[in-house]
Amino acid sequence: MAGGNGILVSGLRREFKGGIKAVDGIDLEVAPGEIYGFLGPNGAGKSTTVLMLVTLLPPTGGRAEVAGLDVATQGPAIRRTIGAALQDSALDDFLTGREHFDLQAGLHGLTRERTRARTQELLERVGLTEAADRKVGGYSGGMKRRLDLALSLVHGPRVLFLDEPTTGLDPQSRSALWGEVERLAREDGVTVFLTTQYLEEADVLADRVGIIDHGRIVAEGTPSALKAEIGGVALEAIPVNPQDKERLAAVLARFGEAAAGSPRAAAVRLAEGAEQLADVVRALDAEGLAVADLQLHQPSLDDVFLEKTGRSLEGAGDDDAEPPAAAR
Repeated sequence: MAGGNGILVSGLRREFKGGIKAVDGIDLEVAPGEIYGFLGPNGAGKSTTVLMLVTLLPPTGGRAEVAGLDVATQGPAIRRTIGAALQDSALDDFLTGREHFDLQAGLHGLTRERTRARTQELLERVGLTEAADRKVGGYSGGMKRRLDLALSLVHGPRVLFLDEPTTGLDPQSRSALWGEVERLAREDGVTVFLTTQYLEEADVLADRVGIIDHGRIVAEGTPSALKAEIGGVALEAIPVNPQDKERLAAVLARFGEAAAGSPRAAAVRLAEGAEQLADVVRALDAEGLAVADLQLHQPSLDDVFLEKTGRSLEGAGDDDAEPPAAAR
């Protein structure tokens, strides 16, 4: 599977001084042309895993292959094969966008003619043609992330690593970057290994998702399959009188298993789906319970994440290790 554009990881470990196990024997497989979403809370091991796969951090155990190459022994060959846009970009504010392309292409040994053609192609793809001759210091955050992505594609990589590529971007910039990532996989056959803080991002983009917690993979599958494991529709109700929350929860318990909800609410995963809503309302009326809000929720990756890790991902901060400057 790791041949071509694939990734194959077996028993991969990384232990730091003091016996800290950032990655504790993970196994995963990414097919050529697949978008693989890698999720985890703070300190789970996401960035450490990526740094090992892009050969910027040696494993302390196990094995990993990227495009059929061993990360421990074939680092230079892997770096010629992959592209990477990590959390901290290596952009120079005093260079223009076009000058960044010249530098990047030179590092990869592209001819001057090939550099010109590739630069124009990628600038058009990420919507930076008009800004190409401006210094990057004047770019917005979204423009910098799009430039960083384009630079990682200069040499035509077969595998692309994106470590939280849309953190801090506005919705429009995030959507534009999503579109380009999906196009790379679907049209160019590039394998994409994506870590993200945003569950919506993984749900929209990823063919499959892996969730890592305390250095171990705790769940893996397609977004739809993982959500199906959680169960059916959840009903969340907030009582008008906060003191009625326990009574409210007791009534809801007649209709299914308790589910996670907001602090002021009682929630239940309905055993027979949304058609039970009318029965729930009648039961609440019979008990004289007034509700301020009543909502139905379809299962989401947030539900999956909460069940597998016991905590929420949205808005997580920096990951387990401080990564080196972005390498492509």
